[in-house]
Amino acid sequence: MSSNESAAGIAHVYRGTFVHATYHTAVEILEDGLLGVDTEGKIAFIGSGKEVDRLSQKWGFEAFAVTQLGQHEFFMPGMVDTHIHASQYSYAGTALDMPLLQWLNTYTFPVEACYKDLEFARNVYTHIVKRTLRNGTTTACYFATIHTDASLLLGQIANDFGQRALVGKVCMDINNFIPHYKETPDESEGETNRFIGELLKKKYPLVRPVVTPRFAPSCSATLLGHLGEIAQNNDLHIQSHISETKEEVSLVKELFPDYDSYTDVYHRHNLLTDKTVMAHGCHLTDGELKLFRETGASIAHCPNSNISLCSGMLDVRRVLNHKVKLGLGTDVAGGYSPSMLDAVRRTLDTSKALTIQDTQYHTLTFEEVFRLATLGGSQALSLDENTGNFEVGKDFDALRVNTDAAGGPIDLINQGEGPKVLLEKFLNLGDDRNIVEVYVAGKRVVPFVERP
Repeated sequence: MSSNESAAGIAHVYRGTFVHATYHTAVEILEDGLLGVDTEGKIAFIGSGKEVDRLSQKWGFEAFAVTQLGQHEFFMPGMVDTHIHASQYSYAGTALDMPLLQWLNTYTFPVEACYKDLEFARNVYTHIVKRTLRNGTTTACYFATIHTDASLLLGQIANDFGQRALVGKVCMDINNFIPHYKETPDESEGETNRFIGELLKKKYPLVRPVVTPRFAPSCSATLLGHLGEIAQNNDLHIQSHISETKEEVSLVKELFPDYDSYTDVYHRHNLLTDKTVMAHGCHLTDGELKLFRETGASIAHCPNSNISLCSGMLDVRRVLNHKVKLGLGTDVAGGYSPSMLDAVRRTLDTSKALTIQDTQYHTLTFEEVFRLATLGGSQALSLDENTGNFEVGKDFDALRVNTDAAGGPIDLINQGEGPKVLLEKFLNLGDDRNIVEVYVAGKRVVPFVERP
């Protein structure tokens, strides 16, 4: 990799193994690498550890100040959660006994209605941001609730703890089961504009608003049209759900009979753009995937939730073959775990389940899924100019992983195992005890974040 001159000074230099994905390689390993981070939190240079003397002279740092990683340690990019409901964390790990539409009415909407209470919101949102950071999620794309002030609070908390985040105030004007948990189209439009304006006014460096229609069944065409205009006029990110279950797909067909498909509903309301991420997509047709490709929209694959709510199994290989951007999501609380390591494992499990059904299926490798959890997620959120891998000029969003952490879940029987084996063991066996430090935009945010 080449190094470019940086106007900012060098704040930190690290030496050791660096593991990341590139646009052409699922896993690239830099052994005895030397990486410098400037005072703005960006990667200033990447070179060989053997060049430390030359690089220290060029970049003006002291060789003795270099942080040296241990034998069983490596840096990897921070993980990107492309779909998570912060407001559902209070009941994560429970309430997984019914399909999606019934689950929303029975569990989700009653709990989300409580977020008009800002102290309740503060408690839950503080816990989920701290927990996801401890789990190695440096970037999260959050659903909040319909409550503007509580959604703004989520943005503030993410900023305060140093997490990169897209935060969405949920928009919905249809709710026949919990009538008080909805807005009129005009209310939703007005509050969305207020949310966007106030969040942008804060000038948080790493937190941005995302336009968030919950999903087509809870939004009228009028509201969808308003939200499409807001996103278009402000060049904003968009998030929603699509084709999670067959029952949901049928419902959309009933509610929007004049549209060609579920995807067409969003497309015709200007909600399918190169800054759109749609969760699930288990039952999308080839024609719909073609529309995703043409518009540049992406899919958030949420395998834990897909299985836990018996929604379906997304064929990730098929999506990738259509050249559609795809990242991974925990989808708390339909997904019971707030860990992106779980999303990695469930992605591999789903791919293997599809292989059981069809022995000719091209199973995903752990290297490919590693890429989806990092660079793939940043591409899905259209943030890959800033984060996702170790390239000069990008922000240093990174996890320092120790596969031999004391009290951790990994036993290293063969002490001489190489970095690729250590990466595979971490992805399959590791947990937050192996993540000894977390950096976002060059700032160490863990271990300063205590366990919730």
